[in-house]
Formats: sequence, C-alpha cells, structure tokens
Amino acid sequence: MREQENTVNPEEYMPLREVVFLTLRRQILRGELKPGERLMEISLANKLGVSRTPIREAIRKLEHEGLVVMIPRRGAHVAEITRQELNDVLEIRKSLETLAITKACDYMTDRDIHELREAEEAFAIQIARRDADLTNLGEADEHFHDIIYRGTNNRRLIQILNNLREQMYRFRMEYLKDTDIRQTLVREHDAIVKALELRDKDEAERLTALHIDNQYRNIVRLIDARKTEGESHEQTD
Repeated sequence: MREQENTVNPEEYMPLREVVFLTLRRQILRGELKPGERLMEISLANKLGVSRTPIREAIRKLEHEGLVVMIPRRGAHVAEITRQELNDVLEIRKSLETLAITKACDYMTDRDIHELREAEEAFAIQIARRDADLTNLGEADEHFHDIIYRGTNNRRLIQILNNLREQMYRFRMEYLKDTDIRQTLVREHDAIVKALELRDKDEAERLTALHIDNQYRNIVRLIDARKTEGESHEQTD
C-alpha cells in the first residue's frame, strides 16, 4: 500500500499540451485512433476535457512525428501505416529479437521458461475466445515477448527493445486484427518455447525470424487491401 501511495505519475507534472500530445500519440500507436481516421479538434477536446488549443498543438507535433497527416480541405488524419515505416521498424525488431532469443537460450532459467509457457498458454486461451478483446490480445502477446527479453540477462538490449515497444505495438495491433492468422501465432509461440526448452539456438533464431517475417507479410497484405478499398471508394465518389 505504501508503495502505491508513493508512486509518482510523471504526467501529473507535465504541461497540459504535453499530456494531450502523449495521450493522442498513445491512442494512435495502440490503434485506438485508427489509420486514416479524421482528428476532429472539437470532438477530441470534449473527449479529453480540454480546450482546442492543446489539441491543435498536439496534432501539429504528431504531424512532425509522421503519425498525423494534414490533407487539404479535409483536415488532420491519422497517418496510414506505410510499407517503408513497417519495413524500418520490423527490420530493427528482427535484428534485436533474433539476438535476444539466442541470449535467452543461454540465460533463461527453467522457471523463466515455465513462465513463458504459461504466457503462451494464456495467449492461446485469449485467441480461442470468440469475443477476444484486441487490446487484451495485444497485451498478452507483448507479455510473451517481454519474458524472452528479460531472459537475455542484457539490460541494454532490454532497454533498446522497450524503447521500440510503442512502435512495435502499432503493428502488433494491426496484425492481430486479422482473425485468420491468430492460430498461426499460437503455433509460432509454441514452437519458439519448445526451441528454448531444448536450448536450440539455431532453431530458436530461425523461428523468431520467421515469426517476424510472417508479421511483415500479413501487415503488407492488410495495407494493400486497405489501399485498394480506399481507391475503389474514391472512384465511387
């Protein structure tokens, strides 16, 4: 109880415009504000209980980050996920996670692997639910990978992966929207755990690379499908 009382929320001490910026940024990265969605200043201001000024400042800052685009006569919209952005982030993720999995083979204890197996099973249970909540799925998937990161015994590697967490989360949520690939994710997680149990570095590295490559291919397919749908709407209009 004492620890909870002494916990400090950094956002309590930030300027309002910074809190609004971080809130909108988090909602975009987590998919709560969807790619292509229009950002209405009045609506957002009412929702967050602020004036339009910090909303306008936050949108301008998000535009500089590439998360928002200004479309002439149509206002601010959440930026679509592009192939280039996807490639840039997943290329880094692949390099870091293949390194992490080989380190994990060396340093994860039997207790760590047992915890990972429990996380993999919890994720599978979430996937099996017909009413599976997308946010819960994303958090369960993230937790699975976090256990592997912690098992590397490399604080700098963990820090770098955590710094990339929000960018990866945006793509993770996109990936999990596709119900057709969810069982594939379960099988991939299971195979990764088995490779770790055997301390098979080569197989664990191969499976991790495949896991990320499959994510890339499926998100590209979703991007292309959304682009085609958008073009057909424009032609209809």
